[in-house]
Amino acid sequence: MSARDDILARIHAANTGIAAPPVPRDYRRTGTHAPGDAELLELFTDRLVDYKATVVPCTPATLAATLADICRDWTVVVPAGSASSVPGAVVDDGLSYAQLDALDAVLTGCAAACAETGTIALDAGPDQGRRAVTLIPDRHICVVRADQVVHTVPELLARLDPTRPLTFISGPSATSDIELHRVEGVHGPRTLIVVLVTLSGGLRRRA
Repeated sequence: MSARDDILARIHAANTGIAAPPVPRDYRRTGTHAPGDAELLELFTDRLVDYKATVVPCTPATLAATLADICRDWTVVVPAGSASSVPGAVVDDGLSYAQLDALDAVLTGCAAACAETGTIALDAGPDQGRRAVTLIPDRHICVVRADQVVHTVPELLARLDPTRPLTFISGPSATSDIELHRVEGVHGPRTLIVVLVTLSGGLRRRA
């Protein structure tokens, strides 16, 4: 028996017959706004701007032109199953890390988003691709539909499948671990641009 097997066996023996304690569920599980509510989108935008992200609103009719304008000077990679694209985009068909690093930006969708924390969740769906695609390029353009934005974290988690590879994004990658000096781009893209798609428009670009 290896040391690993020995440790796991001891843990298993120690837990045999012991029921897991009940998990408290008396926290707030629903918000006060329905998904996609105008006030919710304002809150979501405020949070993203606080995190130094840029929010570009558009409607379904102007989405393609908005993306083309944002990406006009960049070479962009898109997941193979993405419904959104821009002229000259490179489709990720298994690009190497070096090839991804040579590209200017990645364009994806998302699985869901939480307004209260300004968090965007990716679950490696067809329009999001593998994790490396959203971590290596230095810019991430993420399309978020209004109906994907919920109020609270419990509502966000309820929309996600815990068996999928989940990535939670709250602004550009950054850390203040060393002497509280903020350094961006440590674990992922230094620039996050959120394209927020609403049926009515009416929001303004913020950064």
